[in-house]
Amino acid sequence: MAIKIDDRLVRGDDGEIKVGSAENVRISEDEAKKVALYDSFRDTNRIPQELYAGDTVKRGLRNADGTGVLAGITQISNVHGYEMRDGRKVPVEGSVTLRGYRLADLLNELAPERRYSFEEVCYLLLMGSLPTAGELARFVEVIDAQRELPDGFTASMIMQGASPDIMNVMARSVLQLYSYDQHAEERTPEHEIHTALSLISRLPRIAVLSYYAKRANFNHESMIMHRFIEGQSTSETILSMLRPDRQFTPDEARMLDVMLCLHAEHGGGNNSTFTTRVLSSADTDPYSAYSAAIGSLKGYRHGGANHKVRAMHNDMKESIPRAAWTDEGAVADYLRRVVRKEAYDNTGLVYGMGHAVYTLSDPRAVILKRFASQLAEGSPFQDEFRMLETIERVAPQVVADERGITKTLCANVDMYSGFVYSMMGIPEDLFTPLFACARMAGWSAHRFEEIVSGRRIIRPAYQNLEPQVPPFCDIADR
Repeated sequence: MAIKIDDRLVRGDDGEIKVGSAENVRISEDEAKKVALYDSFRDTNRIPQELYAGDTVKRGLRNADGTGVLAGITQISNVHGYEMRDGRKVPVEGSVTLRGYRLADLLNELAPERRYSFEEVCYLLLMGSLPTAGELARFVEVIDAQRELPDGFTASMIMQGASPDIMNVMARSVLQLYSYDQHAEERTPEHEIHTALSLISRLPRIAVLSYYAKRANFNHESMIMHRFIEGQSTSETILSMLRPDRQFTPDEARMLDVMLCLHAEHGGGNNSTFTTRVLSSADTDPYSAYSAAIGSLKGYRHGGANHKVRAMHNDMKESIPRAAWTDEGAVADYLRRVVRKEAYDNTGLVYGMGHAVYTLSDPRAVILKRFASQLAEGSPFQDEFRMLETIERVAPQVVADERGITKTLCANVDMYSGFVYSMMGIPEDLFTPLFACARMAGWSAHRFEEIVSGRRIIRPAYQNLEPQVPPFCDIADR
């Protein structure tokens, strides 16, 4: 795999240094030093891949077939994407359940009033059962009452501490909220539930304010600070605070509510949820655990993957004529170049396709695609939606042909999530922060379970390879 050394230099599969996509280009003395530093860094830290042969070392806590190593038991959710028969992984349609309920059923698509669902999903995850109408109303009241930030917090933590990446501001803000909590070190059920609800309530406000602080500090644009409106759902609150005119349609709020539900929880094995459990198992405070989870979610191999998907789609739109966006041959040719590491970022990855668990389908992508289709119909985004459908249709065969593998490949949720956000005018800077706002519910549920049922610090082992070194001697003699 080609490895990026910096914005100019790339080391190809053949080990040769390239400047961008060009080969055999003279590099400067400073660039040569960067290459030497990279080589030293790589040689010092690299573990030869052949040492992972066999099934003794579970690299990345994965079995040899890619499945996750069982590290615990959970009642919170289940992600199902294949069956094991006679030792073989058999692809099946994907499904995800929260506390035993199908995610699709929780979206209230059949409810005549088409009410918002995110708060109900949060209640289910945190409290373990579906709420009655009265319980849900009280739960929403509690969330609504928590949205205000401490005095001076916005000025000191968000406006003065603006960052090019909103996820870092969110992580720092969660840590700072510890200092405003007189009971921060308590581990009582009351405090744990209170902390979770306060963060579910406040994170959307922190995210939107951080976005405008970034615009003002780095883009020299206007800083907009709308107050939240009492009684609005989480999705309505986000759109109301984000839009300069505070206007949005019911369909837009409903679509964002669906996005929040899809991202609220996804099994205990994902990286950020596992991060929450690891820190919780060490008996640290909730703010430290949730801040670390935000740092995990930021990564491009996790929640930040939607940025890679959108960037690849934009590159594709620039690479082929608009009239060919739905032409299977033209799309396949582009994807073929991607897989051959000749297009986009030269990694050979078709972003938005494939998942660690799902095989035939990602149920989140299926749901999101249906809603996206309705939102795109008759809009300026209609052609792009059909382009995504074409990618989903032809990519599995292209990857199979180019790599000679038979692994079943399906579109994942990121194929459509960034596209849906774009249709709603939500800036890309907020894609992953909104994911974090939703996932707070799942992280909280897993923290609750870990501190009650885990009772053992998570401590994986690493096999040590003692390097062959010369005898130790005094520094003057080295």
